[in-house]
Amino acid sequence: MDFLSVIPPIVAVVLAIVTKRVLFSLFISIWVGGLIAAGGNPFQAVSVTFTWMKDVMIDPWNARFLVMTALLGTGAAFMFKTGGSEGLIKVLEKKLTTRKRVLFLPYLLGIVIFFNDYVNSVIVGNASKDITAKHKVSREKLSYILDSTASPMATIGPVSDWIGFQVSLIAAAIASASIIGIEPYFAFLQSIPWNFYAILCLAAVPMIIIGKDFGPMAKAERRAQSTGKLIPDGSTPLSSIEQDLGEPYKKEGSVWNFVLPLVTLISVSVWGLWYSGGGSTGKSLMDALADTDVAVALTWGAFAMTLVGIVLALIQGMGLKKCEDTLLGGIRTMLPALVIIVLAWSIGTVTSELGTAEFVVNATQSWMTATLVPFLVFVIGMFIAFATGTSWGTMSILTPIAVPLAFTLGGEDLIPIVIGAIFAGAIFGDHVSPISDTTVMASIFAGSDHIAHVNTQIPYALVPAGIAGVLYLSYSLIGSSIVLLISGIIIQFFVFRYLGNRDERKHLEAEERIGA
Repeated sequence: MDFLSVIPPIVAVVLAIVTKRVLFSLFISIWVGGLIAAGGNPFQAVSVTFTWMKDVMIDPWNARFLVMTALLGTGAAFMFKTGGSEGLIKVLEKKLTTRKRVLFLPYLLGIVIFFNDYVNSVIVGNASKDITAKHKVSREKLSYILDSTASPMATIGPVSDWIGFQVSLIAAAIASASIIGIEPYFAFLQSIPWNFYAILCLAAVPMIIIGKDFGPMAKAERRAQSTGKLIPDGSTPLSSIEQDLGEPYKKEGSVWNFVLPLVTLISVSVWGLWYSGGGSTGKSLMDALADTDVAVALTWGAFAMTLVGIVLALIQGMGLKKCEDTLLGGIRTMLPALVIIVLAWSIGTVTSELGTAEFVVNATQSWMTATLVPFLVFVIGMFIAFATGTSWGTMSILTPIAVPLAFTLGGEDLIPIVIGAIFAGAIFGDHVSPISDTTVMASIFAGSDHIAHVNTQIPYALVPAGIAGVLYLSYSLIGSSIVLLISGIIIQFFVFRYLGNRDERKHLEAEERIGA
């Protein structure tokens, strides 16, 4: 396959930059792939495009995955509608007496709710929005915490739809490259310590909470604390939670309406991972996890979560009509994710059908080295995710290309490193892109103006991204991911401290000049 095989991903990037419309750009890029596959016939290209989309949706694993994602939305909707989020606030309110303690609430909740980034934003945003407002926390700061925990946790947490999706991409890339002896789920687990950006990002949030703000975020926080204005003058907060779900059925909801569905989801999903992998037949835990069906396990967990939510709603006195409306509202909340998932899978089909991976491997073999591969994959992932606004689409584009390239240049040992670099670049680009679905979700559920959220988050994302880039360049000299991570976290701490002190010093000097 020739250069034409890389045209669809390029079209996706360029259109996203020009139009700022993610879904439109991704669909057109798939159609361009169909046009190439159809030999230039535009009408046949339409047929090929929808055939690809149909095929990914009726695939048994994918179909179950779509159902699971919708069920996660419905489960979260019942947690909100039954007043579970309100109940959680009331339990914690007496202990959250300082501003810093309040800021740790969305951070810690974001770590606990690791199973889906959308659900994370919905639950954590609603659980912390009111209490942070009482302590005059700017909406920009809250949306930063939501955004910087949701995606990183979803991509490295023990159970999530992201992980199922990532494992499916790894499995397809390994199969297409005819790599034998590597189990996709284990390859993912080995890649976690190499996902430098996600881990540094999670470490950055408490550093920012305990330390000092800088850049646009410092200005936003000073505005909120001095004037009580949580959003900038003239801005419009992105919030549609009332449209999708309305108000909670009972404001005096119990915290158990939050805890029970969450515990059900986690426990049933973990049990499902063990059981579907053959754990009941006497396999060891690790062998069962290696052979597990992630989509089946997570679907069981999401269904059980929704079922518990319905039972709690009925106990509260909600009628069947209101329960049905809540179900539909939860699915509406997840609808953007469902569309993006289908388009992301379809892009993966396009690159596979056109032989994009083979072309890139052949084109880069002469000058690419194993030392450069993780860094370049990270940088390319950052750019694609920023331009397209989708980390999943970026993963779909890069994984089938980068995994065979890594195997060709560095063998099995390089594959987990490159997989970590793919996910790291995808998450960074997603964080700083104004057209990112997860960034939009963080703005919506924090009640923040979207552009204000993006502008204040970019400097905070650039620090861990810059350090991650240096770590990827250093991996060949320091082979231990743990040593690299510890070094990166220490460096990041001092960088944030320097930037925070410098910003505070400049602000004090400016006030002195005004006073004089």
